[in-house]
Amino acid sequence: MSRFVRASKYRHVFGHPAKKEHGIENVKVTNSAWDTNIISASGQYLSVNWNASGGGAFAILPLPSPFQTIAGFPQKLPDSLPLARSHTAAVLDTDWSPHNDSVVASGGEDGKVMIWKVDASAFDGWGQEGWVPQDFDPVARIDASPRKVGQVMFHPTASNVLASASGEHTVKLWDLANMEEARSVLVGHGDAIQSIAFSSTGNLLATTCRDRKLRLFDPRAGGEAVRIADGHGGIKGSRVVWMGDLDKVATTGFSKMSDRQVAIWETGGLGNVKTIVLDQSSGVMMPFWTDNNILFLAGKGDGNIRYYEYESDALHALSEHKSSDPQRGMCFLPRRALNVGDCEIARAYKVHGSSIEPIAFIVPRKADSFQSDIFPPAASAEPSLSASEFFAGKTAPRNLVDLSSGTSYASTTASASLPTPTALAMPSVSLPTPTPAPAPIARANSYSAPAASPVAPSPAMQHKSYEPSPVTSPVVEPKTVTRSQTTGADTSSAGLKEENVRLTSELRVAREQIRNLELQVESIRANARKAAQLLEG
Repeated sequence: MSRFVRASKYRHVFGHPAKKEHGIENVKVTNSAWDTNIISASGQYLSVNWNASGGGAFAILPLPSPFQTIAGFPQKLPDSLPLARSHTAAVLDTDWSPHNDSVVASGGEDGKVMIWKVDASAFDGWGQEGWVPQDFDPVARIDASPRKVGQVMFHPTASNVLASASGEHTVKLWDLANMEEARSVLVGHGDAIQSIAFSSTGNLLATTCRDRKLRLFDPRAGGEAVRIADGHGGIKGSRVVWMGDLDKVATTGFSKMSDRQVAIWETGGLGNVKTIVLDQSSGVMMPFWTDNNILFLAGKGDGNIRYYEYESDALHALSEHKSSDPQRGMCFLPRRALNVGDCEIARAYKVHGSSIEPIAFIVPRKADSFQSDIFPPAASAEPSLSASEFFAGKTAPRNLVDLSSGTSYASTTASASLPTPTALAMPSVSLPTPTPAPAPIARANSYSAPAASPVAPSPAMQHKSYEPSPVTSPVVEPKTVTRSQTTGADTSSAGLKEENVRLTSELRVAREQIRNLELQVESIRANARKAAQLLEG
């Protein structure tokens, strides 16, 4: 038996639950049986699907910390509190904008999608004598579907772009500045959509469905899926999450024998890389990915949270946070809002019973300085694109933030203004440039989120993906080396390293563009087959 122990910076990560006074109590969680996470978090606020009479509602609350209480805010919520109540049926899902911590979207059984803007003054005087709760009002309403809207999700890089999945078995993309019509409608699902996930650049969108299929869409290349694969064999809830900048997605679901599973898929052909059987529990498994290459798995009805480190197409079990309180829902905090001083690499918010409990995942280190090896750059709140640029076909990587200084900068994964996929010439493929959909007529009350303030870029980040073999310099006998020769060799080595980094970045850009071209070719072929079938009919 091998005694080798795999090296990992995160081997001893542990979950640190907050003290009772640091959480939030008297939470009236929704009774809806619809399968979503129930709770969502931005860098400042939480949203929780609420059990309210006379229509649908969700609560908006200040963000609790596992290390301290919320200043000026009651730990036990009053029985009557301000809610976001404008839905006429149960709220099924909420999602906070990655570019504005005060903007949240909601979807409900009434088929409506609503956008809300939170003012910090709304939490002044909660529970004090003479305090009168004032409900939140939406800043925009979208008639998204004649049926329920089960999932909503903001685009990761383009501002004011929102995706919604409805009971019509479609996913629609909206420009929040012009909401009369959806800018893109993704079709082909044979049953209820169970989850949606954007890639890190937002060029692709993955979905899981009750028909047991995993689908991959290019939202700007047509409504049909460009990749379809058989997912988990069981009909119960399946989830999908994109694995950061990797060209892979992770899914959770059930086998035909009702075993809970987690699977890794490569997105080039939606081939299965690895499937792991977890156990035979019945609760839906909620997956969460962090840019530390760690996948967290939390089962509904479980008290534990498992976490795995991804390396070399394998998931290596790190540990498990155990609790006697079964969770009904869970979300994770954006990494840019973590407490790096306490070596907190991730933070979960767990809904159990009538409480919300923060759980910090900490690397046990005693160093006082910033630990750069366990804190890779996080996604910034600065958008990379506007909605009009995205729907016109422009592509850009996420903006990043250095967690040691808080400085935002553009990722060096690609140039600041990437060409559209069709701009890359390929000998064997000739594609027309996609014509963007005509912009709908703007309404007088159309929503526009506040513009992001400009930030000064910081030095470029080093990347780990697609690293070619290092270039080695010729071996020189130590006795014959002079000082000038050593200096020249160091200069040459530095130049080679810079060239290596530049070529690595160009290779990654080229591979991404080639993949996008392949997806567009398949999308055009799928649309052509559909048109031929309609003509024959």
